[in-house]
Amino acid sequence: MLNITPDTGRLLWILVHAIRATRLVEVGTSNGYSTIWLADAARTTGGRVTSLERNPEKVRLARANLARAGLADLVEIRAGVAAETLAALPGPFDFVFLDADRPSYRTYLELLVPQLVPGGLLIADNVVSHRAELAEYLARVKAHPELVAVTVPIGKGEEIAVKVR
Repeated sequence: MLNITPDTGRLLWILVHAIRATRLVEVGTSNGYSTIWLADAARTTGGRVTSLERNPEKVRLARANLARAGLADLVEIRAGVAAETLAALPGPFDFVFLDADRPSYRTYLELLVPQLVPGGLLIADNVVSHRAELAEYLARVKAHPELVAVTVPIGKGEEIAVKVR
């Protein structure tokens, strides 16, 4: 399993803490490594993380890792197809981290922006390492009328967007 880098984890922690995010959504739990960073930051803000994962084995592994980290009570993992789960997930959200099936990032963007509060952050992973694959997503997020976005070359590259209206 490929995890975010420790520097990416620190960046996520700093951003959650800086905006005092309390309603966090993660698309792509995997083994829970990034979820641990998010939940640890959410603990400082009184927040909670809802993390989405379609692979039942990864859900099991993530739950075990979160329990070992003492953070299970701050995270709800929802198993299923992310686009379907997101469509049914009640907002609003103030922090979103995308690290799932990259071809669906554009779909996730359209589902999430209406649920993101003004001042909320949307961070997408792998935008430098998979720039060509994410070209359509990057073009849309940078041109989106409600967002201001920048690529940060930490880890595999993070696209950080803030909702401005």
